[in-house]
Amino acid sequence: MTARLERLVEGQPIVVGGDRVELVSAALAGAFKGGDHLLVVHETGRLLHVPAAEHEVATVAVTAAATAFTQLGACTDEAISDFFGHFGRRLAEDASCGSILEANAADVERAKDAGRSTTRLVMTDRMREDMITGLRGWRDSDLRRDPPLDRVDHAGWSVEARRAPLGVIGFVFEGRPNVFADATGVLRTGNTVVMRIGSDALATAEAIMAHALEPALQAAGLPDGAVGLVRSPARSAGWALFADRRLALAVARGSGAAVTELGAVARQAGTPVSAHGTGGAWLVAGDSADADRFRASVLHSLDRKVCNTLNVCCLPAGRPDLVAVLLDALDEAARQRGAAARLHVERSSERAVPAERFDTEVKVRRADGEHPEPAASLIPAEDLGREWEWEESPEISLVVTADLDGAIELFNTHSPHFIASLVSADADEHRRFYALVDAPFVGDGFTRWVDGQYAFDTPELGLSNWQAGRLLARGAVVSGASVHTVRHRAHVDDPEIKR
Repeated sequence: MTARLERLVEGQPIVVGGDRVELVSAALAGAFKGGDHLLVVHETGRLLHVPAAEHEVATVAVTAAATAFTQLGACTDEAISDFFGHFGRRLAEDASCGSILEANAADVERAKDAGRSTTRLVMTDRMREDMITGLRGWRDSDLRRDPPLDRVDHAGWSVEARRAPLGVIGFVFEGRPNVFADATGVLRTGNTVVMRIGSDALATAEAIMAHALEPALQAAGLPDGAVGLVRSPARSAGWALFADRRLALAVARGSGAAVTELGAVARQAGTPVSAHGTGGAWLVAGDSADADRFRASVLHSLDRKVCNTLNVCCLPAGRPDLVAVLLDALDEAARQRGAAARLHVERSSERAVPAERFDTEVKVRRADGEHPEPAASLIPAEDLGREWEWEESPEISLVVTADLDGAIELFNTHSPHFIASLVSADADEHRRFYALVDAPFVGDGFTRWVDGQYAFDTPELGLSNWQAGRLLARGAVVSGASVHTVRHRAHVDDPEIKR
């Protein structure tokens, strides 16, 4: 007979991963109450406490989305188009968007006071316009919920394969208001979505719901709950959302450790995961790299800090001149932001960088203010996999390798298997690079092209890296268009047909 977990005791052993034991801490035992949930992350051994209230708020949102998913089947594709039109229009109108911008300004001030990054939190005019453009794109898209994909004809009967909605999509992401609009793209193919946004942007998200999204659902005649928000700043609410077995897909965006944990929670619940954790692009120079092209690639990959920003640069030992080109482009990117640059040099590559760079102290502008730091410092090769989360001061790693194969090996060993770009005039090098580098996004210049809306005119839910292995039958750009399944429908012309 199964009993409910009503309490935890300090030192209580919890089996993890089938062959390990974690002991309940005093803090966890003291906080846990009857009705709470304990999630055991078998990949990491972490014991996650989900208070009953946080579990309830996530459950209510998923229940509403599951009900809305069934009801959405009775709505027309034109009604879904109308939703995107109404949503975009309300974001474009100053009257309705004014309250959203006020909430966002308050979110930004709170984040600044807490010393947290605001580079992706501010709802700028450009972000607002991109949100509107994306929603209009979904409005005008020719995607529909039930298009035929294939047909096999037999004597007296036939069977069709047709694209179909997937179900309820759970989406946890950091404080970026634009992603809130992007996530609604799953409605285009008949899905519903429940979102949990980072605490820094929760007030912005609630304002978007109240002043734009929920009125758009009502105006279009779509069911309440088709787009839901987990209205809690607690991280445990995100764990509860991803532990809900009713999700058809779990999408996570944010910092590497948090995303890894969320992905593990969802996988343990049996839910497919699209995880976008550690970002940062790698730029590799070949022996034949044109210096001007290389400089432009570096500069245009450092205009701001997002997931597709240049993070690691690999230079060939045979081109020592490119070090000066790299440093010049790095410093120029910093000057354009009114800041100083920060360089991390892999230990074996120290001699390639002028010694005075290591001896120079600069003021690095971070989320919590300016900090005096060396312009360059040494890191071990293992740290090439670290994503530098900078605010205003561009920050990258540099490593010198003997040849292209050395750079590819470092990428495949240490990178998040995300973005790889090669600057080279040698076509054979490009063929070898593409064949051997283990990345879903491969280019030959600046790295910032990796963006669903910028590259494919499709608002994205996320960009999946290959840290957890290559994806099965799904591209690394996850958008409303890619969230679907396949149903099969038979048509019997001859009623006497039998096996």
